[in-house]
Amino acid sequence: MPRIRILPDILANKIAAGEVVERPASVVKELVENALDAQGSRITIEIENGGRSLIQVADNGSGMGRDDALLSLERFATSKLHSDADLSGICTLGFRGEALPSIAAVSKLTLITREREAAAGVQVQIEGGKMVQVTETGAPQGTLIRVAQLFFNTPARRKFLKSTATEMGHVADVVGGMALAYPQVHFKLLHNARLVKQWPKVNDPIERAADSMGPLAADDLIRVQDQRGELILRGYLAPAGMARSTSRGTIVFVNGRRIRDRVIQHALCEGYHGLIMKGRFPSAVLFLQMPCDQVDVNVHPTKHEVRFADQRRVHDLVRQATAEALSRAERRLWAPAGSGEAVREAQPAYNPVPLTGQAGLRAPAAGTFPDAAQIEKSVPGAAPKPPGFTGRPFFPAPSRQQDLWTAHGFADLTVVGQFRGTYILCQDGDDLILIDQHAAHERILYEQLSQNAERPEAQHLLVPETVELSFSEARMLEHLLPGLGAMGLEIEAFGGTTFAVKAVPSLLSDHDIGRLVRELAERSAEIGLGAGIARVIQECRMVMACHRAVRGNQHLADAQIRRLLVQLDACQNPSHCPHGRPTWIRWTLRDLEKAFGRTG
Repeated sequence: MPRIRILPDILANKIAAGEVVERPASVVKELVENALDAQGSRITIEIENGGRSLIQVADNGSGMGRDDALLSLERFATSKLHSDADLSGICTLGFRGEALPSIAAVSKLTLITREREAAAGVQVQIEGGKMVQVTETGAPQGTLIRVAQLFFNTPARRKFLKSTATEMGHVADVVGGMALAYPQVHFKLLHNARLVKQWPKVNDPIERAADSMGPLAADDLIRVQDQRGELILRGYLAPAGMARSTSRGTIVFVNGRRIRDRVIQHALCEGYHGLIMKGRFPSAVLFLQMPCDQVDVNVHPTKHEVRFADQRRVHDLVRQATAEALSRAERRLWAPAGSGEAVREAQPAYNPVPLTGQAGLRAPAAGTFPDAAQIEKSVPGAAPKPPGFTGRPFFPAPSRQQDLWTAHGFADLTVVGQFRGTYILCQDGDDLILIDQHAAHERILYEQLSQNAERPEAQHLLVPETVELSFSEARMLEHLLPGLGAMGLEIEAFGGTTFAVKAVPSLLSDHDIGRLVRELAERSAEIGLGAGIARVIQECRMVMACHRAVRGNQHLADAQIRRLLVQLDACQNPSHCPHGRPTWIRWTLRDLEKAFGRTG
């Protein structure tokens, strides 16, 4: 007797259900996607007991006739594919033909549907994959699918479902995501006959984006829009100060399909580079439109993942568009209030200087602050709150921050003094501005080293200083010599793994050059050439700026403070140090009075 045998259809459907139906939210996702593919403009989702007892999705879409209704419950039956050529250009949300039979295999499913021209609808009932009844019925145009007693015949799967609140939270996330991508559709979600949330049809999708991104108003979001050939990107970014500790705040759609993609996630973080700290993730909603034959959506049973034909092109579009949108928002924020002048053009927040150089913004003159003995390490985490503070975040969104800024810039602030030789205290009307002197000076020096209008002023050494490196560090440094030379740091190979430093930027002339070069080589070897030469050179600029920046616990004279504020005004991005830490925070009078209990 053969040991290998073909599985019964019911068992095969249960196995398929294990891939497609992970939890109630998976059922909701599949059914809502079908409703959207059917051109439904109103979709109502009703849930009972977190989806254990009932999941019902009703739409006003095209509906089905009797024959199509019965075929839709067969495995590998679909209206969305006609030949193998269609697999290379899938433009619908559902296409596998597995969802309905898989769901029906592990539940008691009722399908009620009617086409627009039909006099009556059809009702199909299935329990555990077995057809129970097919009858005519009165029904409005569209389709209603009722999934009762999910996993009733697979108790092991039912046992591993989480609490009602947890499962309902996943359902709400799925519906909220769908609502983001389809603002022209009215969604309604109910749980145990009580309205959870509804998403009325809107003309501008930014209203739904703001609703999904936490404590933000539509005006707080930064619009991003760009196109590269047939690739079109649009979406909304949250200010850098709203970065999160996980990537859950990043929501990405490709051709209307919500996905998880490391390429786009990495590109988005690159666009925020220098604005958020390492280990933090931006909040964003991105919509990418592209030809259907340029993306493979058939790589995962739940269709959460895709594969791009040209990943590099997608990565570059997302990174560059994000960086430029953030840069524009930064320039608008720091334009002189009421001046009527055009906002000055600047490089994007992440746009590394080419090794050949190009025209750009001239940086201010170098600072005159003395060095300190140690390199300050950046500590991740948000800025501390004052005692008793429970109000809004310290970092107001850019659109509102502009309204609060009564001075025309940092140089117009009233300097109160220094706190612990580390923070500069300033007054702006009724608000208290605290400036981290190291972070601010680091930003100033970084932009001076990043200037590409002309080569920074350099000082040639009377006697070149030699530096010995490890083999890997030496090989890396060889690739960086042209880029470092463009910043005024002239280094030549001296044989083997030894290098000779012949000139240094004037702002680093009194620094320990040997130690600096060794740290540059070490950091560059850690990053590797895979990140690209431009990115490694950018990291080198960050190291050089950190070495030279004024330290904490260092007293500054009034003239030095004033010079720092003037130079900060000239920066393209004065709000963050190169590592993404904030350079300043604001405490309003209301915040302080609330902390002291002076407000009711």
